[in-house]
Amino acid sequence: RLAASLDQGSEHPLAAAIVAAARQQGLALDAAEQFDSASGIGVRGRIAGRTLALGNTVLMQQSSVNTGPLAQTAEALRGEGASVMFLAVDGQLAGLLAVSDPIKASTPDALAALHAAGLRIIMATGDGLTTAGAVGRRLGIDEVHGEVLPADKLALVERLQAEGRTVAMAGDGINDAPALARADVGIAMGTGTDVAMNSAQLTLVKGDLRGIATARALSQATVANMRQNLGFAFVYNALGVPLAAGLLYPFTGWLLSPMIAALAMSLSSASVITNALRLRRTRL
Repeated sequence: RLAASLDQGSEHPLAAAIVAAARQQGLALDAAEQFDSASGIGVRGRIAGRTLALGNTVLMQQSSVNTGPLAQTAEALRGEGASVMFLAVDGQLAGLLAVSDPIKASTPDALAALHAAGLRIIMATGDGLTTAGAVGRRLGIDEVHGEVLPADKLALVERLQAEGRTVAMAGDGINDAPALARADVGIAMGTGTDVAMNSAQLTLVKGDLRGIATARALSQATVANMRQNLGFAFVYNALGVPLAAGLLYPFTGWLLSPMIAALAMSLSSASVITNALRLRRTRL
């Protein structure tokens, strides 16, 4: 009840899960005072005159709370892929809550498609390293980073870019916004926060990671189509301009009448548009 009361002020998906579970049990929730969200590590506030802190081990360390008595239990839950949050009341450890975020059925297919395209997949999460490692192994992710702060995600993107890599960052929360804005391609989930969507260049309306592979395929087809259209335009101009200017007249006696020039210009535009419309039949 205390954790859910405090989490009412948070937009984090894990907080929403805790609040929903409390309401399903019919618990009466109190309004939080002096609420503060520590990005990436948890939340603080006061409930009914009691000082609360709910978050990961980093938040507990900052609050000088000893998590030793529940460390073994927490690690066992993380090994099962659950996210663990400790609750401290008035500076003393009160308990922990574990939230398991099930992997979407579409995610393995999405990652397989990206791997098949030769992409390296990296996961960076505020969850514990054990939790992140368990999920990463299950999904075959190439590199896993756990207990990272928003600044750490940003630093990771910048490091990869410094290595000469092109970085696409997918995220759905406030904590992801700096990295989304810095990445070469920021991809937000339509099911996430407004801040994430405003920071990204691309939004997946349904939050399905398969949309990343679809967007990439469509982008490649579009760029190829643009190059074809530029090629058509170059050929038209390379043939039409010298003829219209009379450069070939002294040698061949050929001239381009205004009517034919106008027709050729219209046909060039029509061919470019027709070629562009082929994108509607692109198989994704």
